[in-house]
Amino acid sequence: MRVAIVHYWLVNMRGGERVLEALCELYPDADIFTHVYAPDRVSETIRRHRVQTTLIGKLPGARRFYQSYLPLMPFALEQLDLRAYDLVISSESGPAKGVLTRPDALHICYCHTPMRYVWSMYQEYREGLSGLKRWLMAGLLHRIRQWDVTSAARVDHFVANSHNVARRIRKYYRREAMVITPPVDLERFGLPARVATEDFYLCIGQLIPYKQVGLAIRAFNQLGKRLVVIGEGKQRAELGKLAGPNITFLNRVDDATLRDHYARCRALVFTADEDFGIVPLEAMASGTPVIAFGCGGVLETVVPGRTGLLFPEQTPESLAEAVLAFERVEHSFDPEVIAAHAAGFSKQNFKETFRRFVASVTREMAEQETCARAEAKELVG
Repeated sequence: MRVAIVHYWLVNMRGGERVLEALCELYPDADIFTHVYAPDRVSETIRRHRVQTTLIGKLPGARRFYQSYLPLMPFALEQLDLRAYDLVISSESGPAKGVLTRPDALHICYCHTPMRYVWSMYQEYREGLSGLKRWLMAGLLHRIRQWDVTSAARVDHFVANSHNVARRIRKYYRREAMVITPPVDLERFGLPARVATEDFYLCIGQLIPYKQVGLAIRAFNQLGKRLVVIGEGKQRAELGKLAGPNITFLNRVDDATLRDHYARCRALVFTADEDFGIVPLEAMASGTPVIAFGCGGVLETVVPGRTGLLFPEQTPESLAEAVLAFERVEHSFDPEVIAAHAAGFSKQNFKETFRRFVASVTREMAEQETCARAEAKELVG
């Protein structure tokens, strides 16, 4: 089969791009289609593929302001010519699944989440805008929401990254989804020696409102304990002013630095309500326990008392209590047990499960086609 992979945009390497990377390994001859492409900010695995952008990539400032072109993305996707491809895999959390395929092609959508700013977090994004922008956004996203539901009908099979996201797909698109969890690269975050952890906690993620990094900073300001924050984003200056002297910020770091911090910290602090959350699993692959807000995808990955602790409310006070509770039982967490749990989410498991799923639905599609031809022959006969 000729394979096309459609990914929303390629401007960094986060969880969605790690899934894309695994798909690239699974389909080494696949062509990639995306709205915007910044080759210097993605992995060599992705760069080895032929990457074609939609018309969005040709617009002024697209690499930096691509999200401002969201209203044009549905139209841009529909201009892609995918007639040559037998299997189309769309990687969706921004607009990607709305492509037009051949009637006999198989379209599988790997959904990280239905677009947050259109569905589950619409009110939060709307509240962050000024009056005129808020009014314009309401009208534009109403139309995009309609297109998003319509384009869901173009997908033959949905795959969700978690049961959490499968519920959203059922809610917004009225479609069922197979759950295949994202891969953790154990070669990047395999269990190191954690013989001498240092007295600091770690928080990793984009510095944007829904990641709730400010919550962690407020909690650690109260506790007076050391916190290292790794990430960049539009809240960087605001969070820097909020942070006390016990908070250290790092921007983008290489794999070696990230792996080193995972290995040396006492625990990862995870404050977001995430669709799935790959960062906690990276920490656990390093043998590091996780203190996470007990909502969303982490309920499917963090095992309380075995691989970490959950705190019930998205408040600094609730997190601070969880940190103190963790320190009382810190000695009971076994790095090898934690890492063994994360190994169940390996890249190899992801690729094998996804390969079997594609083989199954391809076989099913072929059988349906055979039956349809037989019925047509009987009618003609």
